[in-house]
Amino acid sequence: MAIPVDETAAEQVPEEQVPEARESVIRRHELAAFLRHRREHVTPEQVGLERGRRRRTPGLRREEVAQLSAVGVTWYTWLEQARNIQVSVQVLDALARALLLDPGERAHLFNLAGATDPRPGSNCPTITPAQHQLLRQLEPIPACIQNSRYDILAHNRTYGLLLCDLDEIPPEDRNFMLLCFTHEQWRSAIVELDEVLRVMTAKFRTAMGGHLGEPTWKTLHKRLLTESAEFREVWGRYEVTGLRTSKRKQFRNAHVGLLSVDHTDMWLTPNGGPRMVSYVPADDASREGLEKLYAIALEREGS
Repeated sequence: MAIPVDETAAEQVPEEQVPEARESVIRRHELAAFLRHRREHVTPEQVGLERGRRRRTPGLRREEVAQLSAVGVTWYTWLEQARNIQVSVQVLDALARALLLDPGERAHLFNLAGATDPRPGSNCPTITPAQHQLLRQLEPIPACIQNSRYDILAHNRTYGLLLCDLDEIPPEDRNFMLLCFTHEQWRSAIVELDEVLRVMTAKFRTAMGGHLGEPTWKTLHKRLLTESAEFREVWGRYEVTGLRTSKRKQFRNAHVGLLSVDHTDMWLTPNGGPRMVSYVPADDASREGLEKLYAIALEREGS
């Protein structure tokens, strides 16, 4: 949704101030205008509130947004007045939900606030219909889309049954690193698990070097350290991606047995961000196994 730029915002900062300060003022005014615009275009009925007979405000009132977001009315009013106040990612998340923001609007909100969205998949907020269709067209080849943090943003039906029943896992837990270290069925499906964990941790350490200050990376890293003693041990080796692993992988699938596949990455952006991961069968037996797995997935979908 396009929001008109407040061209007067920059005039409120003296010319002698640094460009960063002027940009900060502009961002605050743009954020305030965006919040007001969205608040005025969300009806009470959309968020489960009664309209009442005397309502004159178009959309929601400020106090209603504050209540829905669990913040103070005065604080939220200051936010809409472009006051210089700190906004946490938790509050931004609550505002995004209260104002029913779609993925593009949510990304715009965090961008205006100069914050990184902690929600998994925020680096690739929208998987396009064409990408979903491509995932389906690859079947029975298992395929998914991951970001650089190894969040699984989308997957086809064969991939959904490759290492476990992925659809049973909450979206916020669909992270390859997290599943490798904490999900027993996922771990049991990986042949040569120790080597995979070693290489994945080395890759994760290298990738995290470029995202040390980002909340999403810090949150995932903290979860891994807290929930897995094995990760703490491997992380303590300080290995990076000088390690190399074969693209040939093997999985012990719970439905069709041993599968040998060739791992392929197709990068979707030029900066090493989201990528499509596919597992092409390496032999006839594995091809037959993936076809059977795909048939099982179709049967489940139709039941």
